[in-house]
Amino acid sequence: MTIFLVHLGETAFVDKQLELLRGTLDMLILKAVSLGPLDGYGMLLRIQQIFKDRLEIQQGSPYPARYRLEHQGWILSEWGESENNRKAQYYRLTAAGKRRLQSETEKWNRMAEVIAGILHRTPEEV
Repeated sequence: MTIFLVHLGETAFVDKQLELLRGTLDMLILKAVSLGPLDGYGMLLRIQQIFKDRLEIQQGSPYPARYRLEHQGWILSEWGESENNRKAQYYRLTAAGKRRLQSETEKWNRMAEVIAGILHRTPEEV
């Protein structure tokens, strides 16, 4: 999905913002799975649990992200039995996924620190 704000000259900014959100979802899924194997729906519940419902992710959003993460080798899926005795795919973090989560967490923290520093600047500090 791309939002065009051409008349405001903000097209590139909006595209990059959406890309950031996509990368953030990947990081959240990696974090959720790092806490233990989960099925697809369990990932959503775990993320909501971690964020105490302060973050809402649409139910269909994680599907492409899970596929992308599995394709990159960061998560691995295995068939298992769900709590209600149904067959379900469970995802777990791979060693490469653990390294990726650590790397992305460090990048996120550095970026958050930079942005916080910019936002807290006063006119006298500029």
